[in-house]
Amino acid sequence: MTQRPRDSLLTSAMNVTQEFEPLYRAARALDWRGGSSPAALITITRTRGSTFRRAGASMLVMRTGTLVCELSGGCPQRDIVLRAQRAMEQGQPALVGYGRESNFDVMLETGCGGELEVLIEPWQQPDDLLFLDAIAQLRERRQSGAMASVFASNGDALSGRPQRLVQGEQTLWSNIGQPALGERVLAELAVSTIDGGAAVARPVESSGRHYDILLESLRPPLALVVIGDGADAAALTRLSRQLGWHTTVVSQREPRQALDGAHQLTASPRSLSGQVRLDSMTAVVVMTHRLEHDLAYLGELLDTPVPYLGCIGSRQRAEQIRAALPRPDPRLRAPAGLDVGSETPEEIALAIAAEILATRNGRSGGSLVHSQVSIHP
Repeated sequence: MTQRPRDSLLTSAMNVTQEFEPLYRAARALDWRGGSSPAALITITRTRGSTFRRAGASMLVMRTGTLVCELSGGCPQRDIVLRAQRAMEQGQPALVGYGRESNFDVMLETGCGGELEVLIEPWQQPDDLLFLDAIAQLRERRQSGAMASVFASNGDALSGRPQRLVQGEQTLWSNIGQPALGERVLAELAVSTIDGGAAVARPVESSGRHYDILLESLRPPLALVVIGDGADAAALTRLSRQLGWHTTVVSQREPRQALDGAHQLTASPRSLSGQVRLDSMTAVVVMTHRLEHDLAYLGELLDTPVPYLGCIGSRQRAEQIRAALPRPDPRLRAPAGLDVGSETPEEIALAIAAEILATRNGRSGGSLVHSQVSIHP
């Protein structure tokens, strides 16, 4: 029994998708010499009420005390780090609750008012990272998937390490040793709604034992295609890379400058779709500063499934573009960007990136003070 999560522009668990890369790089650079645990993975397994992060968010605590992908700067994090260091010394995982039943004083100091549970997982050997390799494979292929982590049995953290299953169009990797438990996990993945939402913890029973499993959706990072080679295109490219987005810069001539971390190519409007993957997890911003070039690229992009099409320019120019296109398209944002009074290339980049983020998360892009929906998507 398999589950095939549909494509979406929504975020994933296992941290928001842009946090996976720094965590994975740090994990792969660990020094396993010395005979003791070099790091511990912290994963929020459950939340209730208002908390600083949602279920599925992860942080890596190094033996040296260095933190990767911090969960928060408050007291729970400091307490979690101390417990992680203890777990590394003992070589045993721990399940810790913060709420009315335990450690309530720590949560009171944050002012959040919510409750949460975290899994502290000390890594003992390189094989503990194999599930990350499986996730990295999915991301490299730009495929969606899901992960199930069996993290507790009869209320206690699973001894040794969690048992996990990483799934794409089929099971990609698993270290669940009991076939019956593996079947129960697959069945739960097939019926649980985790597509694009927060991770969810579910109880399952297998062979007379009660288990807790954490189900998480896995998404490749948002891809941004910037068409243009001006200062504003360079600023948007730099910001996109800082956000962890997979970034491609397209021009009709050889690039004038190298942009660190971005893929650069030369492509005409007609050849664009053959050179760049334009899927439902890709946003495109056209900023050539030439009306005829903008129209040529936009005309080709109308037949792709990209959910965001941006084009910079004045309102008058935007009306010209809409009038010249063969049909209206609700995906077209022209002028691109939120109304924040942007002027410089960096400010324009910020306004456009914020609009892309709002579109991805199904938000209006207004002020939080006037919003009644949850702050986190």
